[in-house]
Amino acid sequence: MASPADRRRRPSVAETRRYRRLLATALCCLALSAAGCTAPGSPDPERIASDPWADRPVVELRFEVADDLTSVSAWQRIVFTPDLATCDVVLRAWPNKPLTAEEGSSLVVSEVRVDGRPADVDDVAAGAPESAPAGTLIEVPLEQCAEPGQEISVETDFDLELGEDVDERIGTSSAAEVAWFATAFPLLAWERDRGWARGPAVPVSGEMAVSEDFELASLEVVAPSRYDVLGTGSAMGAEKARDGTTLHRFTAPAVRDVAVSVGNLDVVERVVDGVRVHVGVDAAVAAADPATWLASIAESTRDLVELLGPFPYDDLWVTVLSAQTSGIEFPGAIQFGDVDPERRRGLISHELAHMWFYGLVGNDQGEHPWLDESFATFAQIVADGEDEPYVHTPDSDLPPVGGSMSSWTDFRRPSSTYYDTVYTLGGAALVEARDRAGHQAFDAALSRYVRENAHSIATPADVRTAFEDLPDVLAVLREVGALT
Repeated sequence: MASPADRRRRPSVAETRRYRRLLATALCCLALSAAGCTAPGSPDPERIASDPWADRPVVELRFEVADDLTSVSAWQRIVFTPDLATCDVVLRAWPNKPLTAEEGSSLVVSEVRVDGRPADVDDVAAGAPESAPAGTLIEVPLEQCAEPGQEISVETDFDLELGEDVDERIGTSSAAEVAWFATAFPLLAWERDRGWARGPAVPVSGEMAVSEDFELASLEVVAPSRYDVLGTGSAMGAEKARDGTTLHRFTAPAVRDVAVSVGNLDVVERVVDGVRVHVGVDAAVAAADPATWLASIAESTRDLVELLGPFPYDDLWVTVLSAQTSGIEFPGAIQFGDVDPERRRGLISHELAHMWFYGLVGNDQGEHPWLDESFATFAQIVADGEDEPYVHTPDSDLPPVGGSMSSWTDFRRPSSTYYDTVYTLGGAALVEARDRAGHQAFDAALSRYVRENAHSIATPADVRTAFEDLPDVLAVLREVGALT
């Protein structure tokens, strides 16, 4: 990968913001004139739950995808203003977690610079398997401790290896000519009012990351020009180069994660109630065509909006991958497997519900996974109007719903036990709590929970606060061990 000095000069954060506002207005009005236009710089106030954290980190990312789609060279800059004193910076390399690394994917940092100067790096396994080339925890000691409100700039050069035909969030398929990678950059592990999150990765099929909202000032993806690129946020245009590559740009005002797909994709786009929905289906997908996917996504989205409130993002990017079998969510983006969306309506609605639970209302997915998975399952059940009653039956053999990801590692089938507990039991408990409290009262409290915790990292204490006037709800959640 070329060093920063060898690259063309990148625009400053301020220049990027000005460029984004001007170009977004033009692109939006050109593409959406038939449906009405709201520029990303001037959002519809009815679609905003609350304002993002004013001092949130500002992130710039550049991914350079190899011609054979098996690896990526990358660069990141984070401008970070801690609200607590700190003597180090902690980044997470989640591609090195057990189930991802064992499939051949990895993230290796080659250099870190703090405020423009090379910095030492402590590579900590933190749950990474022995086969992984690096750990999941990157600790960068600061030359001098930073005080609250002191701006820190952190640059990283890193490389990604993409496993072949894997049922995971990072991979590549030579048969389908497509690559996909998400949570595939050194993720800042800071939590407001708490500090650094250093929880270990565990061999359970589930998310473990925690991240505050950040401003994605610039996402650049350089890929072979013959391929389509789906990203995160609003597309800001593309530039072809003489070397056969194209630079694609994206930007987003507030996201917790980034997902990218590159390859031979059949891409369709449609505006659904003011949201730009982009669906890319790889060439080997057989279960359904792009139009069917788009129709199912639109139907589920409308039902979830009715339950949960305005859709949190201006754009939704969906990639359907023949190598995958289920679904994985990211803020404003989803990876789906090769399934029939009409027959798997619950899967579609579940992953879309994550746009509110983890996307808009964040949580520590390693420490409190029920706060996104149980709530997403609940929203899926209610929005889809599933006829089968979801009456929870607490199982003494299961750990509490409110357990951390580490709670399931001692079980013979940890991933299945995790699913049975957090998804099935946790979702059923919330459905029953809604029935006991009354739908109108429950939904009003849920709306308050979403509104008051938007753009933050919620905890079980925030759930207790939101439902404190509904003792039946709290009783059910305590019964299944969600509120311990």
